Amino acid sequence: MSRRRRTPDSAHTEGAAARAGAARVVAAVMDDGRSLDAALAEQSVDLSPSDRGLVSAMAYGVLRDYRRLEALLAPRLSRKPQPLLRALLLVGLYQLEAMRVPPHAAVHATVAASASLKLGKARGMVNAILRGHQRDAGKASEEAAPGVRHSYPDWLVERIQADWGSQWTGVLEGGNRPAPMHLRANARHGDRLVAMRALEAAGLRCEAARICDSVLTLDEPVAARDLPGFADGRVSIQDGAAQLAAVLLGARDGHRVLDACAAPGNKSAHLLERTDIDLLALDIDADRLQTLEQTLARVGCRARVQTADAAEPDSWWDGRGFDRILLDAPCSGTGVIRRHPDIKWLRRPKDIAAAAERQRAMLDALWRTLAPGGRLVYATCSILRAEGVDIVDAFLARSDDAREVPIDAHWGFAERRGRRIAPGMHGFDGFYYAVLERASA
Repeated sequence: MSRRRRTPDSAHTEGAAARAGAARVVAAVMDDGRSLDAALAEQSVDLSPSDRGLVSAMAYGVLRDYRRLEALLAPRLSRKPQPLLRALLLVGLYQLEAMRVPPHAAVHATVAASASLKLGKARGMVNAILRGHQRDAGKASEEAAPGVRHSYPDWLVERIQADWGSQWTGVLEGGNRPAPMHLRANARHGDRLVAMRALEAAGLRCEAARICDSVLTLDEPVAARDLPGFADGRVSIQDGAAQLAAVLLGARDGHRVLDACAAPGNKSAHLLERTDIDLLALDIDADRLQTLEQTLARVGCRARVQTADAAEPDSWWDGRGFDRILLDAPCSGTGVIRRHPDIKWLRRPKDIAAAAERQRAMLDALWRTLAPGGRLVYATCSILRAEGVDIVDAFLARSDDAREVPIDAHWGFAERRGRRIAPGMHGFDGFYYAVLERASA
């Protein structure tokens, strides 16, 4: 029986499907306003596992470096290309700039992808632009504007410069680095050394973070299904910064606790793994609450789960004060750009103001549900002061029965109120925390 010979050209053509898929994802985000997660899920349906991984790597890379890649592309264009063609060209440039793909293979497969995208007439143009870039080894000028050099929109660069002072370049660079994979060890199954031994026995090297006693950092990311202990709730996937919420809340056995924006459920699960509490997990999104219930079932914990708007307590509160409230408020997500690079391009300045107004409303509404002497932790995965210290400052100024509890910690930076973490600091996502207590009756 004869075997079909796999020629170099056929190998490159097979790689065209992944390039075409990545181009569709980039165009869906940049031109249609789709989220990266949704666009990737749509494109991954008919791809092999290896192609799915390649599509994800290229799409993430292009969106992280989008503006700088556009600066490399612009001088090579005589006219503005249609969105899908532009996306394909950026995918090709990203491969040449940053991926360990042989240049001839990257060019050939990207040119071949033009046919499956119904851009066959542009084959010559794609080939010429990529080979020209390969020949010139073009790099963006170091004198380019910060937004181009770091690949962020100008308005966001300006906000970060204003909010972070001399640290602004580190904040931008931290947001562009791929995030490590953090795990949370379930305290109900022993300390994290038990989880570490199970991971290492499976050939997965990890390190215990000093800052939080539940955090493990894997040397290399793996699929959840390949994590020993994930299916039975011994470990969960959660960034280290997010795990600080349960520590700061300081809930004790028997406390009535509210997780006000609980979906998809990792913080609720962490609280329940640490203490025996009466937890109400609240969220406005019923679909995401289904994920929360699945998460709690996996880790073997229970809570009361309710679909409601935390900013409208009259619709869900029974009048009994909570001992602890976690308000992980909806925000811009600028602290998790390294995991979701599409945030850079999908957010607008008006979104920050809208998020801040929502955060103010939720904090005011929830405060009256906190029992005298109780504690509320305010958190956002934002690196902007408008969604962090400014919210807490204004709240304390208008609230006679509220006081800040300073966070005595060795992580992050102390703010006027609370502490914040820059993206990549301690290996964690960008985050802001403040601890507030209500005066005793």
